[in-house]
Amino acid sequence: MKSGIQNTIIETYSELNDTIASFSEEEINIVPFEGSWTAGQTAQHIILACADIPKLFAGKTEKTNREADENVKNLDAVFLDFNTKYQSPENIKPAEIDYDKSKLLASLNKIQKDLFEAAETYDLTLTCLDAKIPGFENFTIYEWIYFAIVHTQRHTHQLKLIYENIKK
Repeated sequence: MKSGIQNTIIETYSELNDTIASFSEEEINIVPFEGSWTAGQTAQHIILACADIPKLFAGKTEKTNREADENVKNLDAVFLDFNTKYQSPENIKPAEIDYDKSKLLASLNKIQKDLFEAAETYDLTLTCLDAKIPGFENFTIYEWIYFAIVHTQRHTHQLKLIYENIKK
């Protein structure tokens, strides 16, 4: 379980970093089409959504009375359905400012490192009690890490579409 999710963390964040690296410093802040975030805003949204997840693991937890990965299929159904659009919760909505590509990449690399270390350090089967995603029960540590992965994969897909639109 640990090595599998660690490999997925590395693959997911490597693809994200490669995608962001393909944008020039100027392109990172171009709005590709009306109503869209810039690549910088999209990266910042990932940071806002995922940076504090590992802090949950040191909070209140309890033994889990179900499969530790029970919510994975539902997370896939929500986050990897690229045809459905969602509104971001206000607390993880990125500001409409110019972003520095190197600072974004540094923050995303820290998230990757923190998630990887958390997968190594914590009992992934424990349920976290300090936070919850609307529409889901309390997640196990494994499911929180998986949430960070599929959320990042969703927005990596979005970043690729932004890049294609900018290059047209």
